[in-house]
Amino acid sequence: MRAVVYQGPHEVAVEDVDEPELQHPNDIIVDITTSAICGSDLHMYEGRTDADPGIVFGHENMGVIEEVGEGVSSLEEGDRVVLPFNVACGFCENCENGKTGFCTNVNPGFAGGAYGYVAMGPYKGGQAEKLRVPYADFNALKLPEGTEHEDSFALLADIFPTGWHGTRLADLQPGESIAIYGAGPVGTMAAYSAKIQGASEIYIVDRVESRLDLAEEHCDAIPVNFEEKDPVEQIKEMHGGGVDKGVDAVGYQAIDSEKEGDSAYDPARENPAVVLNNLIHTVRPTGQLGIVGLYVPSDPGAPDAMAGQGRLGIDFGKLFEKGQKLGTGQCDVKSYNRQLRDLIIEGKADPSFYVSHRVGLDEAPEMYERFDNREEGVTKVLLEP
Repeated sequence: MRAVVYQGPHEVAVEDVDEPELQHPNDIIVDITTSAICGSDLHMYEGRTDADPGIVFGHENMGVIEEVGEGVSSLEEGDRVVLPFNVACGFCENCENGKTGFCTNVNPGFAGGAYGYVAMGPYKGGQAEKLRVPYADFNALKLPEGTEHEDSFALLADIFPTGWHGTRLADLQPGESIAIYGAGPVGTMAAYSAKIQGASEIYIVDRVESRLDLAEEHCDAIPVNFEEKDPVEQIKEMHGGGVDKGVDAVGYQAIDSEKEGDSAYDPARENPAVVLNNLIHTVRPTGQLGIVGLYVPSDPGAPDAMAGQGRLGIDFGKLFEKGQKLGTGQCDVKSYNRQLRDLIIEGKADPSFYVSHRVGLDEAPEMYERFDNREEGVTKVLLEP
């Protein structure tokens, strides 16, 4: 079968790989109908992780079940399903407590597993024609038959639940104000989630105008371009005293507007702590921060030795002084995906507005390059084998 395979920094290729097979009675094989390129994939694509060539990418996957293991009891061939990017067992202590992003059984020596991602276990990704899904009764979420809401349902694998998770880590309440740093897929979904949850004011910070425009149009968010003026100052001028809650949807490759480089996204402009520190100063005393942007313990391309070890210069004294709380970590998709699916089915949510491209698998190398260049108008790319 064909699959998107990592070759090395800034290079992927569509290659023939072995088809997946059932390895356990609770496995299923899914015929992929839609997978997606994620901003998290770019960390590997750019060589900013310890990923080795040969990884089949793709942790945002949905499709139709082609084969069912003899131990599967709740799924049948022909069922349409979407898969959380988390691979989880369902019965460890963390899974039983709803923390499926930190399953202790699926990836020995590490809390958490995922499809097609470095250090997240032996699970091949779904940017391919087929995918093996372990612990299928627990992991697969059934969808209505047919093709309706395909683009929206595809976003249930990661970015819609992860955006929602950011607002929950921040403990956003109806009527509160929130600032979201990053208008990429997760940041925009956080803004959309904040709108659904009844936020009074939503500020979203980025430098890509097309992304800011989408968030303004579909999420009622107030756009803040950090290249024009310090974003903390901009938000406080509009909302004096600081907002109630904040979300970091950027992570460790954050760009610092005060640094110069050869291009807008030159690594020389990076400051891995800038978003965290901006949030500390943006959010009011006793406010709360939700941190869903990716941070790693090892970064081969970090701007300095300390950041290379995942150690950041955070204004912790100011955070302590302001009595702020923070929540971190990848999304436990199963905590949200069923409810979000039903919002989509009932017409209460339609996150598909963020999808900019649906292309064939063979176009993946080109779309990775365009997405990595933050090209205007390239927001969310869906791949169709």
